[in-house]
Amino acid sequence: MAELRAIASTTHPSQTVQNPLQRFLIATEIDTRLLGMIGALAIIWIGFNFFSGGLFLTPRNLWNLSVQTASVAVMVTGMVLVIVTRNIDLSVGSILGVVGMVMGVMQTQILPTQFGLGLGHPLIWVLSLGTGLAVGVGIGGVQGAIIAYLRVPAFIVTLGGYLVWRGAAWWVTAGRTVAPMDSTFQLMGGGPDGSIGALWSWVIAAVACAAIIIGLYFGRRQRQRFNFPQRPVWAEVSLAVIGCGATIAAVWVANAYPWPVRIAERFAEANGIPVPEGGLFISHGIAIPVLIAVGVGVVMTFLTTRTRFGRYVYAMGGNPEAAELAGINTRWVTVKIFMLMGALCAIAAAISTARLNAATNALGTLDELYVIAAAVIGGTSLAGGVGTIAGALLGAVVMQSLQSGMVLMGIDSPLQSIVVGAVLVFAVWLDTLYRRNKH
Repeated sequence: MAELRAIASTTHPSQTVQNPLQRFLIATEIDTRLLGMIGALAIIWIGFNFFSGGLFLTPRNLWNLSVQTASVAVMVTGMVLVIVTRNIDLSVGSILGVVGMVMGVMQTQILPTQFGLGLGHPLIWVLSLGTGLAVGVGIGGVQGAIIAYLRVPAFIVTLGGYLVWRGAAWWVTAGRTVAPMDSTFQLMGGGPDGSIGALWSWVIAAVACAAIIIGLYFGRRQRQRFNFPQRPVWAEVSLAVIGCGATIAAVWVANAYPWPVRIAERFAEANGIPVPEGGLFISHGIAIPVLIAVGVGVVMTFLTTRTRFGRYVYAMGGNPEAAELAGINTRWVTVKIFMLMGALCAIAAAISTARLNAATNALGTLDELYVIAAAVIGGTSLAGGVGTIAGALLGAVVMQSLQSGMVLMGIDSPLQSIVVGAVLVFAVWLDTLYRRNKH
């Protein structure tokens, strides 16, 4: 009897007074910060939908929102690693600009004139993208080497890069806009042709749902193998339902947005398809740039959570001195992080130039601020050691949602900048409170 009283007296109060929501969060192990961000995003969407007269939560606007988010979403996955290691990269927008200009010049001048590859040649987009990736990785490697081996602070190196690469983008073409892009290259920018249609979108949804279920199953087996605590079966089922439900909802929205009427009519005429009396409905489906962004997110999540490189990154962010004493080559890891950041800037440059069908000198302007803001809003701590790819991607959606909603409401550009700046400061303040309460 005395033993029972002793056990009862040591029971934590939260174990006896947990409400259903707390039990659900503990059982499913959902990150409360991520959940809070999803709640904030829902409030933003509902608020903008109300004040815009129902224009925000329409398939057309949400589809466009996803495409507009893609380039920042790609870059923010790399910015997470940079900030986690207590660095910063202010040059990402300028790198995007100069790489976009290089890819544009490759398609319109160098490959057609010097290598005899005519417009529409299947190698043009491949060689242009490959050159852009090489330039991006090279720029990132140079900046990373200066930071790691010459011990120049990342803030100074990338601030210099911000100016140097923006000037280089102008120098490549003496300030001229380069257009048009290769027709195949343009597919990476979205639009009616740059989407995969309803059928393939549902195929992607089925594959994604299968991957979620298989991932949960093998994750449970791994926990059982190493005798780790396991989630209740109902919690695993709940996660599967939530993940698959969100995937199906996203694909349904993408498929609900039809091609413009005239484009659909021209397509019908070219393919001998009769046009019904009410018009021809052809779904856009998932846009190719969105698929690229999601694919980058999945690869980067695997890289940060399942590889030695990822563990080194977080170890360096948590305690750089201890990581170096443990035998981690912190300098080389830093160089690789910035090389990876350069490659991601090149992918984002391809998406941006393809969407505009042109390479301009203004390409990527202020993108560095939006990328950093998205990472911080997504829970990446400027103190280092903390940050997730999923949170950063959600932060990118939040940032683009703010911009898109304010445009729909007719808010002037200067006021948009004020709102974005205020949100960034607020997010950093929340991060400070979170870390203070945690410790």
